[in-house]
Amino acid sequence: MISAEYKSLAKEAMQFALDNGANNARVSICSGSNSSFEYRDQNLDKLQQASENRMEIELFVDERYGSYSTNRMEKASLFKFISSAIESTRYLDKDPMRTLPETARYYNGAMFALDTYDKEFDKVNVDAKLALARNMVDEIYGIDPKIISITAEYDDGDSFVYMISSNGFEGETAHSNYFLYSTVAMKGDGEARPSSSWFETAIHFDDLVKNNIGKKAYERTLQKLGQTKIDSGKYLMLLDNKQSASLLSPLLSAMNGGALHQKNSFLINKLNEKIISDKVTVIDEPHIKRAFGARMFDREGVATVKRNLIDRGVLKTYFIDTYNAAKLNMEPTISSPSNVNFDLGDRSHEQILASIDKGIWVTGFNGGNSNSGTGDFSFGIEGLLIEKGKPVKPVNEMNITGNILTLWNNVLEIGNDPRLNSSRRVPSLLFKDVDFSGI
Repeated sequence: MISAEYKSLAKEAMQFALDNGANNARVSICSGSNSSFEYRDQNLDKLQQASENRMEIELFVDERYGSYSTNRMEKASLFKFISSAIESTRYLDKDPMRTLPETARYYNGAMFALDTYDKEFDKVNVDAKLALARNMVDEIYGIDPKIISITAEYDDGDSFVYMISSNGFEGETAHSNYFLYSTVAMKGDGEARPSSSWFETAIHFDDLVKNNIGKKAYERTLQKLGQTKIDSGKYLMLLDNKQSASLLSPLLSAMNGGALHQKNSFLINKLNEKIISDKVTVIDEPHIKRAFGARMFDREGVATVKRNLIDRGVLKTYFIDTYNAAKLNMEPTISSPSNVNFDLGDRSHEQILASIDKGIWVTGFNGGNSNSGTGDFSFGIEGLLIEKGKPVKPVNEMNITGNILTLWNNVLEIGNDPRLNSSRRVPSLLFKDVDFSGI
């Protein structure tokens, strides 16, 4: 937690800034720790632990704005740093749109109500962490001579933030996370060395899935043996819940106020218009307990609320912070999404797959790009050819191309199986008429 001493220091730093030329200020104290342990095969290859305390100071000086960070937490050194920062800010060009949010928009309720911090975090000892990493290796070590290497990693971290602003906001957050990750590489045909991975993550140690991670990474790698290209054409495309968030990201990015202001969004002037299939409803739900994106306020201190992002294909909101709202002459909303959820369908990935006569199950994306201004995209993919409800052939070195809005207009089905260990809770998705380039 942020100590009372550091909270007092933040208040003194803010008052010092105001007394020495700043018109307004926002000060954050950030504290955290992390540890990481990695096995390569049966050898411990990495052991890393770190902790950090720092202060972030945002200064509003004579219609100019500057943002600064320091780990100098002694008062004399800190005040000298702030004085220098104020003088540096005066050299910047004026930007009167840079202001703090209106006080009425701030969150002013209870802290830590969302259970995003595991109070037992410090009780998980190093031996337990190493055992979890080693277990991912032991699950599959020696079971297949084609296995070239196994990587298994355990990571955890905690973070605390205390934030105050000169026009009335005060709030704090606490988060913890645990992460298990395994990658398996195998000998394929010729010089091919296919690899794949699996991970599990949780906010509370008791919620962390601790077994079968190495096995799942191995099974996903097995699916890649014998990969080849297939004929180009339009196919049904099935994304499982490990990959589906990748194709939501361009939509969320295009809803950002900064992209709108820079005229670098394919969703400019689309508010309250139907942009994609009416099968798609996307909701931002920030107040789900023990969820990775859960928060009572955003990075400006603005209170979060549940809101529809897309309602049956109709765009209902943008992510507009205070600055971009002023630039765009629009009402501010929130700086970024919290927990993104879908209205779910009735079937799981396995059930949808079994219903496909012919299509491609995309299991991974390998590079590519999406044009944020037009929505046109080209992504490298790998996956499995589906025939009569079964995966029959691994494919790779293929691309999908098209336009993000066209793609999302071609949604056939939304699954019922989002992974809940992410702030982007996107289920399996089935699209029609996707252009695949292969042979």
